[in-house]
Amino acid sequence: MDNRQKKGYSGMTIIEMMVAISIFTIAIMGFTLLFIRSWNMNSYTIEMGQSAYAVSQGVNNMVGYLRKVRQADDGSYPIKSASENDLVVFSDYDKDGITERLHFYLQSGQIIMGITKPTTGIPKTYVSYDQQTKILAERIVNDADEPIFYYYNKDYPGDTVNNPVAMPVDVSNIRLVRISLKINIDPNRAPDNIETQSFVELRNLNDYDRMK
Repeated sequence: MDNRQKKGYSGMTIIEMMVAISIFTIAIMGFTLLFIRSWNMNSYTIEMGQSAYAVSQGVNNMVGYLRKVRQADDGSYPIKSASENDLVVFSDYDKDGITERLHFYLQSGQIIMGITKPTTGIPKTYVSYDQQTKILAERIVNDADEPIFYYYNKDYPGDTVNNPVAMPVDVSNIRLVRISLKINIDPNRAPDNIETQSFVELRNLNDYDRMK
């Protein structure tokens, strides 16, 4: 076989092989990067879903406690104080027949519930500090101008001009509370915040309306 025939059967040159390997390597790197980004995004989305579920559970518990607010064991009105990010009420949260003082507030991205039981003596009193605290929700990212609590009077929803009521609020006018939260495990990366809102009617306060 002469030289011309041998040239017809020659393989890839070294340069061609290096170019092919480079293209293959770039393709693999691109696929790997895409896979990692997709994995991270899916993992983050799952974490966000888990955080939102945990917050939802905490809010549901808070709604249950608020729905059953009642007169304190020392005779105090069911709502002690109410502001944009701080709410103090009386409720038998653990169903033991004793009315605890419950203090809900936002601190460092957490919704915390402070619990205080009345004294056992007569007359009953409540100490000024929270005897016990529990974290109800975490990773809350409400801005400074986005309260977690909004309050409504007995005329809502018919009266939307005066609701939610302006601060400072007269606690005797509160009949409905809206809890509004934004959740994000890492505000510096997508996806955006998850928002959750819950309305809770303070059922026992209807009795005060009937006494007026």
